[in-house]
Amino acid sequence: MKWTRGGRSANLEDRRGAGGPYGGGRGPGLKLGIGGFLLLAVLSLIFKKDFFALVGGGGALAPSAGVSSTGGGATGSGAIHDPAEEELVEFVSFVLDDAQATWAKLLPAAGREYSDARLVLFRDGVDSACGAAGSSTGPFYCPGDQKVYIDLGFYSELKERFGAPGDFAQAYVITHEIGHHVQHLLGIDRAVRERQAADPRNENAYSVALELQADCFAGVWGHETAQRGVLERGDVEEGLNAAAAIGDDRMQRAAGRRVSPDAFTHGSSEQRVAWFRKGLESGDLAACDTFRARR
Repeated sequence: MKWTRGGRSANLEDRRGAGGPYGGGRGPGLKLGIGGFLLLAVLSLIFKKDFFALVGGGGALAPSAGVSSTGGGATGSGAIHDPAEEELVEFVSFVLDDAQATWAKLLPAAGREYSDARLVLFRDGVDSACGAAGSSTGPFYCPGDQKVYIDLGFYSELKERFGAPGDFAQAYVITHEIGHHVQHLLGIDRAVRERQAADPRNENAYSVALELQADCFAGVWGHETAQRGVLERGDVEEGLNAAAAIGDDRMQRAAGRRVSPDAFTHGSSEQRVAWFRKGLESGDLAACDTFRARR
């Protein structure tokens, strides 16, 4: 991606030095890593229930549950300036601001003004309005405080464990979470919860549709960046590779289980790639109706 370092976003909260829940999230129950995600995937597979939904809000990989918290500022009380991470912090800031500026232009056409989300950087563990989240379970969006949470260490896992390197892969993760914020502003997440309560047999199917729509919304942002000449050769492939890497079927195989579509909560690799690509190619919010597509 073509980007220039420009400092930190005004919507960034840096809590990397603040310490997480239960002593910085270092307790045995919170240092979950990718294994924690796989455990939830296995439980969802065995019991055919969305265990990700049981532990909190929306996100590409890691919801949370339990304790409320208060925000900081662009660089809150726990802010640190780690030279080894500062360029990545500025990249995250660039993607965050670019994505939100894009949605501020696009969302009024859907009858809703866009309001900014905030992005919280943390290390090891964090409290959110959705609860206490473990260290490396991945980025997530909390509708309760309208914030995206990410431990920058996740990007090493994305590259090394998931085999999805590249800056556009990193951007996809952030813009998927901003996609959840767009859903929240449009009331889609609330409508999904109501449908799940009324139709519990299809609870997972509604969860999959919600996640695939967030993938499509991330693609809509990617389309806009391409129109502005931000993307470089190979960027689209990086994003599609990242979408494929975190499909439910791959997660189930990685956990040593057979693939069980009934237990999907985020969609298969093929589905995630298809909907991310649909957003990339169309640039159209209306093209992302994953709920109509599943009927």
